[in-house]
Amino acid sequence: MNELIERADGRSSSSVSKKTTLVVAGENAGSKRAKAESLGVRLATPDEFASLVAEYVD
Repeated sequence: MNELIERADGRSSSSVSKKTTLVVAGENAGSKRAKAESLGVRLATPDEFASLVAEYVD
């Protein structure tokens, strides 16, 4: 997933902050999902993320 983000000129991080643009989270994502929600960060499912980066996959 990190490689796809970098191909799309993005940066991946293991933490969520107010600078975070998107968090990919499944059903039971836990505290990172909750933090993203509290900060108003956009959430995407793994399938939504796949659609966003599909054009960067060889």
